[in-house]
Amino acid sequence: MGSVEEINKTGKEEEINKKPPPFDLNDYTIIKEGEAEILMHKKNEVFYNKAQVNNRDMSIAVLRTFISKRKEEHEAFLSKRMNKALKKENHASNGNSNGECEPSKEIPEGEPCSNGNEPEKPIEGKGQGQLKPPRVLEALSASGLRALRYAREVEEIEQVVALDNDKASVEACRRNIKFNGAVASAKVESNLADARVYMLTHPKEFDVVDLDPYGSPSVFLDSAVQSIADGGLLMCTATDMAVLCGSNGENTSVRYLPGFGPVVPQECSDCGKKYNMGGPIWSDPIHDQDWVASMLTDVKAMKHRYPAFNRINAVLTTISEELPDVPLFLSLHNLGGTLKCTSPSAVIFRSAVINAGYRISGTHVKNHPVKEQSPDQSGSVILAKEPVLQANFARAVASLSKAQAKKVARFLPNPERHWGPKLRAGRTITSKHVSLLGAEAVNEVLNGHDQEAEEPQVKRQKTEDTPSIP
Repeated sequence: MGSVEEINKTGKEEEINKKPPPFDLNDYTIIKEGEAEILMHKKNEVFYNKAQVNNRDMSIAVLRTFISKRKEEHEAFLSKRMNKALKKENHASNGNSNGECEPSKEIPEGEPCSNGNEPEKPIEGKGQGQLKPPRVLEALSASGLRALRYAREVEEIEQVVALDNDKASVEACRRNIKFNGAVASAKVESNLADARVYMLTHPKEFDVVDLDPYGSPSVFLDSAVQSIADGGLLMCTATDMAVLCGSNGENTSVRYLPGFGPVVPQECSDCGKKYNMGGPIWSDPIHDQDWVASMLTDVKAMKHRYPAFNRINAVLTTISEELPDVPLFLSLHNLGGTLKCTSPSAVIFRSAVINAGYRISGTHVKNHPVKEQSPDQSGSVILAKEPVLQANFARAVASLSKAQAKKVARFLPNPERHWGPKLRAGRTITSKHVSLLGAEAVNEVLNGHDQEAEEPQVKRQKTEDTPSIP
């Protein structure tokens, strides 16, 4: 006999696999994003994050670039294998045209000789010729909007498997699959399952795994890696970097194990003060500039297919101009506060760094911080000691990036007030949610509840006022 948990799980799956009950479209709002449309219930039963349109657009751009580069790699592999086979064949025909074995090689008795014309054994992990279309797993699907956009907008995908461990979310996802027509119904499959268990029990079955949880994705990383095929892609979203990395060193060390750094003296040689420990940090490039360039080209060529084109174009443009080998950045405002002086404009500051013979760029994180290639004694420039370098603030031609020179927008304002993640699905909206949803949305919901509550009272009052007939 199975455990109680297994029986309950089986019962839930059987219940959800039954024919869904009919629904009234008046209870739903139709939300269109890209080429997908979803039905959202007015009672906030399933989580939907409007602000994540930027992330979903970026994920689609990454997915298209991955598929393109996957094809290039496969074609390069086939070409290399073909050239290798031709060289082997030519060598065999030139060196041993009579088909006899080379006398220098000792062949055990009973073993047939080879003239080099035997077919090459296939290499594991690579197909014989045709590359199979990728399979995608969306581990935490909620309404299924992301899975539906993948299926409808990225033609090369074979299948998208959407998971959720919430019954209402799976029902909503299946309803939305049907609502999006034949293409979605043929490509998207929705399952009620725990994402971690499912990924661990389906090792190396998916070419792409997408994680976009409500909260930190760190608890899903290990099982996600297990389910990705060799050469696959893991797409991971964290709304807040603190929940992914930890807001202090202890949390980071617990999650990702401590890093190792060079031995440093107890005190700074410039200011004489003790060092503050920070990190660990990732010191290598965090972006593949070849990928970024490919994505940027694709996004510009298909701008009409990206609802958040302006924003993702701005982010990709800024990333493409970053210094790839400089891991950290500094804030001019914080620098001015430390020195107790007025912060110079970014153009003037960049000019001074360039005139001193160093490289500098902006960063995609914020508008004002900059990345710079620091001199050997960077502390001596900003500390109270006598400066070694005499800064030249004459405006340099390279102080404006190519995007700035062309007046390409890089940091856009939010499209509306209270832009960001909304309430978790199922929560009741109250007056404390004004900062998340906005006053108008909250008042509309609260007024609706008040009207519903007043109706029975009015009816009761009319009944009590009616005189009795003797």
